Amino acid sequence: MIVMISFLALCAFLCFYRILLGPTISDRMVAVDIMGIIFVGITALMAVLFKLPYLLDLAIALTILSFIGVLALAKYLGKRRLDD
Repeated sequence: MIVMISFLALCAFLCFYRILLGPTISDRMVAVDIMGIIFVGITALMAVLFKLPYLLDLAIALTILSFIGVLALAKYLGKRRLDD
């Protein structure tokens, strides 16, 4: 379990590298979305490892926030207003 969390932390570091040096805004936003997914995975693994079920609720909330962010990004990249 600790190995999986370490691997996900390494993946998060690589996504952070892409956020800093991404050539386009869409590359950076995809990296932010992937980093959110990685954090949800780490939170779920920590919930299982430490037997804290409320962390699964936090993981679900993070997933919903990530989804809303992706929708806002799609609207922005499509050059449309957010209230359309």
